[in-house]
Amino acid sequence: MELAVVGVIAVVIIVAVEKFAARLGVAAPLILVVVGLVLSYAPGVPVFTVPHEWILAGVLPPLLYAAAIKVPVVDFRRNLGPITSLSVVLVLVSAFATGFLLYALLPDLNFAAAVALGAVISPPDAVAATSIGKRLGLPPRLLTVLEGEGLVNDATALVLLRTAVAAAAGGMSSIWSGVGSFVYAVVVAVIIGFLVGIVTVAVRARLDDPVLDTALSFVVPFIAFLPAEELHASGVLAVVVAGIYTGHQGSQSFDARARISDSVNWRTVQFLLESAVFLLMGLEIRSLVENIDASLLTVGESVLIGLLAAAALIVLRFAWIFPLIFLMRRRARRAEHKTMLFRLRLGKLKELSSKDPRQQRRQRLLQRIYDRRRADLEQERREGFGWRGGIVLSWSGMRGVVTLAAAQSLPESVPYREQLILIAFTVAIVTLLLQGSTLPRLIQALGIRGIDAAADRQEAAALLEEIITAGLNVLDTPDEVLGAGAHVDQDVLERVRRDTYLRSEVAWERARATPASAAASPHRQYRQLRLAVVDRERQALLAARSEGKYPSRIIVQAQQVLDLEETRLRTRTGEH
Repeated sequence: MELAVVGVIAVVIIVAVEKFAARLGVAAPLILVVVGLVLSYAPGVPVFTVPHEWILAGVLPPLLYAAAIKVPVVDFRRNLGPITSLSVVLVLVSAFATGFLLYALLPDLNFAAAVALGAVISPPDAVAATSIGKRLGLPPRLLTVLEGEGLVNDATALVLLRTAVAAAAGGMSSIWSGVGSFVYAVVVAVIIGFLVGIVTVAVRARLDDPVLDTALSFVVPFIAFLPAEELHASGVLAVVVAGIYTGHQGSQSFDARARISDSVNWRTVQFLLESAVFLLMGLEIRSLVENIDASLLTVGESVLIGLLAAAALIVLRFAWIFPLIFLMRRRARRAEHKTMLFRLRLGKLKELSSKDPRQQRRQRLLQRIYDRRRADLEQERREGFGWRGGIVLSWSGMRGVVTLAAAQSLPESVPYREQLILIAFTVAIVTLLLQGSTLPRLIQALGIRGIDAAADRQEAAALLEEIITAGLNVLDTPDEVLGAGAHVDQDVLERVRRDTYLRSEVAWERARATPASAAASPHRQYRQLRLAVVDRERQALLAARSEGKYPSRIIVQAQQVLDLEETRLRTRTGEH
């Protein structure tokens, strides 16, 4: 009963903080840490110690899966270089650099155990940074890099942590054994993640019941995580791979109901789990401080070492990112030169105008490759970021969920275990409060421009016109849809065309509208009147329900029709 009460209170706090965080101008994760810290010292509040297995095996898989299914594969591919640099190479460099610092400061700590703690504090948590960035309108590419880094760096850190802990316990015969273990964990995890993604997508695509599909989707992260862990691979990396595959394939394999259900359900899961972990981080500080053995290392000394480690991580991230931006610009110039050469080669191939089917297939393949490269370059020109973006990216290295869970997974045999956990918590809290609280002001001071809303509306209208043109081609051969010999009513065809074109007209109207003309536009007036009609229909439905004139199942069906219509109209207007 006590656990249920705690859970209810936690959810109420989380919702209240999220509701008022925007008004205070502070990211919700930061407030939750402070609230948890204050509550931990309140009279009557029990001491909180959550087993690390609950976080590593129960919270991380669904949390990472919820983030992974939203990752656009095209954006991830375009930014694979910086994401890999930050989430793999920088994590490894940070772990060894801070591990060396800890090894020098703590005489009884061997180097492998020091690297293990370095792995704990090396991966940034992108939750706070992206929530701030989205609210303040950071450029999409910056957000993509932050989200991609946050997905992959957890796997890198946890694999390194496992390898370092084994080495500290004498389980590694040589450095090459450790490297081999690291590579094995990554490769096997990627294979398992792809297999789980392929199988679960195929199964879910055959489920016609949204309830069954939702139930299966909730266990997909664990289907990927558990076998990978049993094979001593990276469970979190397997979850990320399965999530990215599912999110990418879902657009063509799942129906609209499944995609809408996935979006709402996993946003809710992600919100509750992320917020709960930050609240828990604040609550656990009290028990952590009380368990410190001052004869080995005092609380003050542990916090001081944590501050030094946090400073080292911040400096290292700045030192890494600015050369990375220089290399990204250089790589973009080389890619532009290669694309020009590729275009010349493609032009010469077209001049041959060979009728050989093999040559024609080769020409079509090269044309697709060229189109993709050109699109990548255009995206780079529009969304490339310079030194301002580099400063924001450098200052977005807050630590969080993984640091909290991984620190508590350190073996009992490791010297200074409680102090090491306190050091990790210090790094997480300092970076959250220092960087998280100042990041909004930094973004505003740098004057970084985010999404151009007007340009987005123009592109959305152009895309809709393109896909509508392709869709209306179906009406040229209606027999293929209705069956050979079916009588096709021309009024029906004209009605389908008119309703389809309406979406394009609305999009172009929004793209060209000024604030004054938008309010008086015919389509906006139509939707406002249609919403009023739906609202009056709903009142009549409720009256019929209270009178008991119709069976409940008929009332529910009518309710669903009205809900679908209202959702469609409000999605277009953006009203709530």
